[in-house]
Amino acid sequence: MLKKSALRRIMVSSIALIIVCVLYFFPTEENYSPKVENIEYVSINATPIYLLNPEEYVVRTNIATKSDDPISLAKELIDALTIGSTKKEYFSNHFSQIIPKNTKILDISLEQNLLKIDFSSEFLNIEKEMEEKLIESLIYTLTDIDGINEIMIFVDGTKLEELPQSKIKLPNTLDRSFGINKVYDLTSLKDVSKTIVYYIGEFDDLVYYVPVTTVNNEKNNKVEIIIDELKSSPIYETNLMSYLASSVELESYEELENQITLSFNNAIFDDFNEENILEEVKYSISLSLQDTLDIDEVIFKVDDKVIETFNESKKS
Repeated sequence: MLKKSALRRIMVSSIALIIVCVLYFFPTEENYSPKVENIEYVSINATPIYLLNPEEYVVRTNIATKSDDPISLAKELIDALTIGSTKKEYFSNHFSQIIPKNTKILDISLEQNLLKIDFSSEFLNIEKEMEEKLIESLIYTLTDIDGINEIMIFVDGTKLEELPQSKIKLPNTLDRSFGINKVYDLTSLKDVSKTIVYYIGEFDDLVYYVPVTTVNNEKNNKVEIIIDELKSSPIYETNLMSYLASSVELESYEELENQITLSFNNAIFDDFNEENILEEVKYSISLSLQDTLDIDEVIFKVDDKVIETFNESKKS
């Protein structure tokens, strides 16, 4: 009898010990107080950047960035454009960096929408055929940042007045009127006109945009030129293309100070029932008009109904 009582007491004690252990090592919600660490959250943005594709076009794609203020973002993007930068892993191997290896930023400042960058002497280690592409890449990447409308380039404290190899003279300040991927079709040096059209490039499932500046003596309406160019693809015996159908008609348009409204027939719809416009069509038309006409907003209408509004303002 004593033996049974002793066994019973041992079992009760063991069970009690097990329960205590379970409660200690596996606490319930009521008695659990988690240890909260200080966690810093970083906002990641998809930011336009202009890199080289295999055909050596300067092309528009996106890169993940974490900076918010213009100068920090400019530094981050310049780093991404520099050959050998670790930021190469942030974008597809289809694209190449263009700023010469080991180039450093010696100084950078922003005042009244003008960004001044002073590069180290390595900046001049650029092949002749890449000189203009380097300048185009910098202009278009940096002026896509809110608050930056133009840039000025220095090397070791001296303003870059001309390209180092070709000796092409540069404007006092550089903005998007410099052009990008320029194609010349001139019959005269008078009444020169520039039209920028954003075509589409593809690599596997990746879609990106390829701006081409046509320099000619055309006096035709630039809005109509852009739409007509995008309806005829491919161009210049290249693989550049457009998703704008040849059946699309621009019926009318109205241009205001910083805005243009385009009225199309319903052939612009990718889906008639949903009344959707392909993202690639919207971007090709809008980016082309923004750069050519220097406007902020593009409104798409069909049958007097607003279908889409595109606004990627580069103004502060």
